Amino acid sequence: MSKQQTQAAVQRWHEMLNTRDMSILDELLDQDVVFRSPVAFQPYLGKQLVFFILTNVIQIFENFIYDREFYTEDGMSVVLEFAANVGDKKLKGIDMIRFNEHGQIVEFEVMLRPKSGLDALAAQMGQRMAAFMPTA
Repeated sequence: MSKQQTQAAVQRWHEMLNTRDMSILDELLDQDVVFRSPVAFQPYLGKQLVFFILTNVIQIFENFIYDREFYTEDGMSVVLEFAANVGDKKLKGIDMIRFNEHGQIVEFEVMLRPKSGLDALAAQMGQRMAAFMPTA
């Protein structure tokens, strides 16, 4: 996969965020995608679960904007720096995304700061995750 292919996939990602057309996310996620959350020790595995997580985070974040993009030398990965609010808490973060040769996301890792913003996100996502994944 070339850097141009990765850039085209990232453009689809931006289009999804701008239009809220979540069918784009469905096409972008690999079936075996791995998601690493800033609030969970274990990664989340699989397209259905990662689709749920990302669509909910998009709903929780307010005033979301990407500031910068950094591509790896091999063209397979991008780091997207963002800013957002969760309620009255401001946060900054990065999305580290690795693509496969088909332009689909195979790994998605999020890092956030400060802790107050992370805590606000964790509280809201925790409620949504509990409803999505009832304990056995």
